[in-house]
Amino acid sequence: MQKIDLKKELKQLYRPSAKEVVQVDVPTFRFLMVDGEGDPNTSPQYAQAVEALFTVSYTAKFMLKKGPTATDYAVMPLEGLWWADDMSSFAFNDKSKWKWTMMIMQPDFVELEVLHAAIAEVKKKKALPALNRLRIENFTEGLCAQVLHIGPFSEEGPTIQRVHNFISARYNLAGKHHEIYLSDIRRADPRKWKTIIRQPMS
Repeated sequence: MQKIDLKKELKQLYRPSAKEVVQVDVPTFRFLMVDGEGDPNTSPQYAQAVEALFTVSYTAKFMLKKGPTATDYAVMPLEGLWWADDMSSFAFNDKSKWKWTMMIMQPDFVELEVLHAAIAEVKKKKALPALNRLRIENFTEGLCAQVLHIGPFSEEGPTIQRVHNFISARYNLAGKHHEIYLSDIRRADPRKWKTIIRQPMS
């Protein structure tokens, strides 16, 4: 059975270079999403959201793998939209006031009924606090600038500024700061963490 890896098929969106900021047009994708707020390093709400997203995503994957079509695929990486009511809290790195939507993209061939069945299956087996906040939503970003950041999250500042400078020379910033986490931060050296920094523009 061949394993589908959308990160390879969508290389321009999920495998950017760290060398230069590029312009991309991001189509509509379906996501599992959980909203929350607070410091991602200390907030139980954040950890619960990530746990629910991955548990449901992997449950759907194994349902499809064992189903009539026997389709196998790689679960997509965790992504996050970040903002604050007062954006100065970003500048001062006041993470307690950060708001976020954590999400995992679901391939088109994972039908809605499979996702609903996966959520129901997880609810039967595990009491995950964030399951009741989880939703399925189509999300369109459209025109964006993005680049790959290599290193810890605490050193993203200059990379984000590169993206903003790229946009300011051509367009206006729009939408929410978007990060895509390509590394398993539990295992990888922080100096080698790979994070896509993406910002919508108009």
